[in-house]
Amino acid sequence: MIEVVKFRPAHLDELRLQPSQEYLAAFVGRPGYGQELVEAGPCYTARRDGKIICCAGVVELWKGRASAWALLSWDAGQNMRPLHREVQRFLDRCDIRRVEAYVYPGFEPGHRWARMLGFEREGFMRAFHLDGSDMVMYARIQ
Repeated sequence: MIEVVKFRPAHLDELRLQPSQEYLAAFVGRPGYGQELVEAGPCYTARRDGKIICCAGVVELWKGRASAWALLSWDAGQNMRPLHREVQRFLDRCDIRRVEAYVYPGFEPGHRWARMLGFEREGFMRAFHLDGSDMVMYARIQ
């Protein structure tokens, strides 16, 4: 069973990023990043058997618009069903009208999960990511 708790910056120290997100380790590990996430909008941590499997939330860009983020552990895949339910529940209860999500063009599991969560593809964002790579933007409107 998954336990969902309020995200704390120290949770990032316990999270072993999935292979497709390992490139973010230096960025996620920089001093103050976890606190920035706390201050940016609601965020939560999911644990299973005491291990962190996901830290996720939204960054409120302005009232009614936010950007979703999720950092998944290397073993999150085996927990995706219950994790999906928890993220879906959060999004359904969220009072933000527009939530955006960004996925690497070739990362099919991310595209599939975005669609399963009710996001619709909106466009291709050239040189959008912090590393200069392209991203696909999805949005979920409530």
